[in-house]
Amino acid sequence: MLRWLFKELPDTESVQRLQQALKVDEIVATLLLQRGITAYDQAKTFFRPATEQLLDPYLMKGMTEAVPRILSAIENGQRIMVYGDYDVDGTTSVALVFQFLKKLTDNIEYYIPDRYSEGYGISFAGIDTAHDNGVSLIIALDCGIRSVDKVAYATQKGIDFIICDHHLPADEIPAAVAVLDPKQADCPYPFKELSGCGIGFKLCQALCIAKELPIAEALQYADLVATSIGADIVPITGENRVLAFLGLELINSNPGVGIKTILQFNNIKKKLSISDVVFIIAPRINAAGRIAHGSNAVKLLISPDQLSADEFNQIIHFNNIERKNLDTNITQEALEMMATDDTFLNKKSTVLYSPTWHKGVVGIVASRVIEKYYRPTIVLTESNGKATGSARSVRDFDVHQAITACSDLLEQFGGHKYAAGLTMKLENVEAFRTKFEEVVSSSILDEMLIPSQEIDVEISLEQITPKLMRILKQIGPYGPGNMQPVFLTRNLLNKGEARIVGQNHLKLEVYSETQKDFTFPAIFFKALDYLPIVQSGNPFDMIYTIEENEFNGQITLQLVVKGLRQVI
Repeated sequence: MLRWLFKELPDTESVQRLQQALKVDEIVATLLLQRGITAYDQAKTFFRPATEQLLDPYLMKGMTEAVPRILSAIENGQRIMVYGDYDVDGTTSVALVFQFLKKLTDNIEYYIPDRYSEGYGISFAGIDTAHDNGVSLIIALDCGIRSVDKVAYATQKGIDFIICDHHLPADEIPAAVAVLDPKQADCPYPFKELSGCGIGFKLCQALCIAKELPIAEALQYADLVATSIGADIVPITGENRVLAFLGLELINSNPGVGIKTILQFNNIKKKLSISDVVFIIAPRINAAGRIAHGSNAVKLLISPDQLSADEFNQIIHFNNIERKNLDTNITQEALEMMATDDTFLNKKSTVLYSPTWHKGVVGIVASRVIEKYYRPTIVLTESNGKATGSARSVRDFDVHQAITACSDLLEQFGGHKYAAGLTMKLENVEAFRTKFEEVVSSSILDEMLIPSQEIDVEISLEQITPKLMRILKQIGPYGPGNMQPVFLTRNLLNKGEARIVGQNHLKLEVYSETQKDFTFPAIFFKALDYLPIVQSGNPFDMIYTIEENEFNGQITLQLVVKGLRQVI
């Protein structure tokens, strides 16, 4: 079952006003108004993302302290450590800032914590390594906003900290030289949703200004920023949309050696979207930290030449194969656990635990479980004598807030509205499962437990034209906050023979009884159950996105079905 949610349609007067101002049709004006574009100047900026639209980095709290401290370290020959998390956002952050600073100083190294022995974020072991290596300044990326004790420990050892994070702060902010995080309550920076790598980019942008370097010195790493934006599921609005646009341009023209090697090795020749980045590039970078060590991802991303990149790409390739196998096997075990244990019935949350599961894939498994049982899900395993794991959520439910309500049972936790990590004592697992269910049950709405799809606007097939497709491409890059437009067309019929392709994908050709001249090929992924509806000969309503399909050098428009209902 899928809930069809209709976006609020703008009033007729606003649509007509924007139509006249932009000389566009009603569909385009409606889509723009739904995205907050109400006037010509806004539309011009929206359709032409450019470097000039990037915000002044010095608007960010802490930047006026961070830049002089870095320049002082460079001028005085002090050793700098660039420290980042082991996921895509963390490793791309480290690769970006390390490469940028390496051009300004040789007194620099990087550090990625071990997922298994150190866990998420800044660790005492990392600080000890910095101290042993004579480091005077640590720049922490995509982590650190809650590391009050770690920063204090570093201070005792004579090491300064600059924190570049985008996670929600706690009440106490670490006593670092500078803290860059737009989510600080008193930070005036206008855009609050940068990725961790985005914060790293803003630091490099500020250093460009201070050193009177062209911004191109920082923008040459925009492919890394775009990868982090896609992988970390931050909103593709405002400054993120500009960075995603510039980064995609680089990925599709002249990416860094690391990303270029990933694409060549996997024979990827098409023009990539943010969605492609998420499903092609990001999992491979992530596999390094999930299976072996995140530093291998950094080594790939900062490779100075093809030979070096090939070496680390091979390592990550095999990591990714192992990640896929673990993902498949553990997901099967998790689903079997739920199917054979009645205690999982009639619950509004899922908390699964097995001491044998691989820590590196529990987040992926949680997402897979939600595909089958649509409810907030936490998957835990044992690591270093503790239960540790990942949470994933459903639309509109804040799983981080729910975990916070259970914090008395936890050793450590952190994350976002839809994804979080947590650690607890093994003896607390059952108590946590009970309390988490109580919290979720008391706060989640019943409709949140049904998968949903937003619909932008209703159209007829005759309105689908190459011109509309050209404008739809300009509305991208697509992602959270600017999702690919979903259209509804009513009373469609299937022309010819609908068939199943691949394992369970439904391929059909649709037309309208009243407009038989307009037919479009359509594909509905994982939709075996819908074949009888399409074959019945009765009309159906369909929601879909419009995409270009390239085959044998020919580009045609194809409808990618998101939902289908028989007309009653």
